[in-house]
Amino acid sequence: MHGITREVLTGQPVIATVLPTFHAFCADTVLVGHNAAFDMRFLQMKERQSGVCFAQPVLDTLLLSAVLQPNQNTHRLEAIAERLGVSVFGRHTALGDAMVTGEVFLKMLPLLAEMGITTLRQAREASQRTYHARLKY
Repeated sequence: MHGITREVLTGQPVIATVLPTFHAFCADTVLVGHNAAFDMRFLQMKERQSGVCFAQPVLDTLLLSAVLQPNQNTHRLEAIAERLGVSVFGRHTALGDAMVTGEVFLKMLPLLAEMGITTLRQAREASQRTYHARLKY
């Protein structure tokens, strides 16, 4: 699915090394991701091993899509990107998914503003009211 093989991982730093560096990089920021609950659960499972806790606020483009277009059958990243006119490339790679998610998020901002959602708090509260926010990983 993701194309990661043992050969690709050979010689790469372990998670206990990488996560503290990433944590420092994104300190004092808002994390933006697609289906972020999945990724945040992974980070939570590695807290003890890595010694860091990701407590930053999170905005999830899947949940924001459900806020903006609640009647859509799917809120997959590819479907949202298509609806918003964002080109999808490098899917299921860290860089590709991050770039597409970032572009989708930027396209969502003015649409959220049209709904009166202009602050981080408003976006988080609206996201938490969606059905998808109740799913657990």
